[in-house]
Amino acid sequence: MRLFLPVLWLPLALHAALLPNAIGPYQRTGTSQPVLADRAIWDEYGLKEYESAAYESGKKKLTVAVWRLQDSTGSLGAFDWQRPPESKPSSAAKLAAETRTGLLVAHGNYLVSFDGYKPAPDELTAVLGSLNNVDATTLPFLPGYLPASGLVPNSERYVIGPAALEKFAPDIPASVAAFRFGTEAQLGAFRTAKGDAILAIFNYPTHQIAMDRTPEFEKIPGVMVRRSGPLVSVVLSSADPNLAETLLSQVRYQAEITRDEYVPTRRDNIGHLLTNAFILIGILLAFAVVSGLIFGGARAFRRRGGKGQEADAMITLDLRRP
Repeated sequence: MRLFLPVLWLPLALHAALLPNAIGPYQRTGTSQPVLADRAIWDEYGLKEYESAAYESGKKKLTVAVWRLQDSTGSLGAFDWQRPPESKPSSAAKLAAETRTGLLVAHGNYLVSFDGYKPAPDELTAVLGSLNNVDATTLPFLPGYLPASGLVPNSERYVIGPAALEKFAPDIPASVAAFRFGTEAQLGAFRTAKGDAILAIFNYPTHQIAMDRTPEFEKIPGVMVRRSGPLVSVVLSSADPNLAETLLSQVRYQAEITRDEYVPTRRDNIGHLLTNAFILIGILLAFAVVSGLIFGGARAFRRRGGKGQEADAMITLDLRRP
């Protein structure tokens, strides 16, 4: 029984270690798990573990919630989804949004929410530095294709599965999006004086798959579709055809090619190798000549001083005598 109890409490101890005991002047007073709505969407983003902790500093209270996702793509999707509609971009991190009393930060594969207090830069760095198993992969490139003009603030949504697609763009069937190919999509709402529209950009692994899916998207009533490389852009709920055309024309795929090629250096050039070898031989010959001249000059100087015979004397064995 004594051996069983530590093993039973080990998962709870590991789970409670997500957040530190203190954040600036605040001390942790309790730990719990935040309530999860739409668990299917969290599962698509790869939710691994999550925790909520209460902190106090005198009469001031702070609540911090943290979610550990599968990777940085999952944290991006969760960040877009959990970001408050009234929040503004924050300089606290690359993916950060703040309200009057709170801060939401995506860090690697983690999403961290502060409610009741916005930590100072050094306090935020300490909290993020205490997180374990942080995923360092780069963020998806797809959000960069979303046009900036007319975009409704905080309307972006990153979709990697049917549950999120049904919630954020229910007019598009999951069978048409075909997530079985590893499809990812970026959504955004746009507003102009002539009407509103929702733009969804789907990214497929190959150009051919995108070509095959385009006719399926065109079968959806009331949508406008355009393909650019592996990207399929779809405009929904647009009362202004000109707005839809403008949005679709701004999505242009640009391929980036990187070559993992070894760049030769001077050491790889056989000509430089031979040149360096001859230079080394010349240096050794010059050293030998100079050393010989110094040694010979020293012997000649000693002979001129009357010490040459003694210096040159040798012990010999006369082996010719019987």
